[in-house]
Amino acid sequence: MASEKQVMVVGIDDSEHSVYALEWTLDHFFTNFASNPPFKLIVVHAKPSPVSVVGLAGPGAAEVMPYVDSDLKRIAARVLEKAKEICVTKLVNDVVFEVVEGDGRNVLCEAVEKHHASILVVGSHGYGAIKRAVLGSVSDYCAHHAHCTVMIVKKPKIKH
Repeated sequence: MASEKQVMVVGIDDSEHSVYALEWTLDHFFTNFASNPPFKLIVVHAKPSPVSVVGLAGPGAAEVMPYVDSDLKRIAARVLEKAKEICVTKLVNDVVFEVVEGDGRNVLCEAVEKHHASILVVGSHGYGAIKRAVLGSVSDYCAHHAHCTVMIVKKPKIKH
C-alpha cells in the first residue's frame, strides 16, 4: 500500500518575492520529479478583507467597501492566474490552489493545520528591521507559529 504524500503549502501574494519563492520551490522539489513529486502541493493566497484595507469605518466607508472588495478579488484572481501559469510552464499539474480571506499570517498557519502540512514555504520581502517591526513579517510570524517546518525563500540580491 502506497503511503500518502506529505503536504507542502506555498504562500503567495502579488510580490516578485512570492513569485520567486514559488518558482524556486517548483524547481527544487517538483520539476525533477515530474511523474512522482515527493510532496502534494497546495498554493494559498491570503486575500485581505475589505474592512482591513479601508481601516476604521467612517462616513462613506460602506459605499467604498464594494469597490475595495472588487479590487481585492481581481488581485486575488491575478495572483492565482500567475501561480497557475508558473506551475504549467514548469510542468507541475497536480496542484491545489486556494484563496482564503484574512491576514496572511493567520491564513497560512491555518492552511498548515487544515492540510496537515509538513512544510510551509514563504517568500521574504527583505524588509529591514524597522519596516518589519511596523508592517509585521508574515514569514517571521509563520516561523514562530506554524506547526511544521517553515522554509523562507529569499530572492538573491543583485550585485552591481
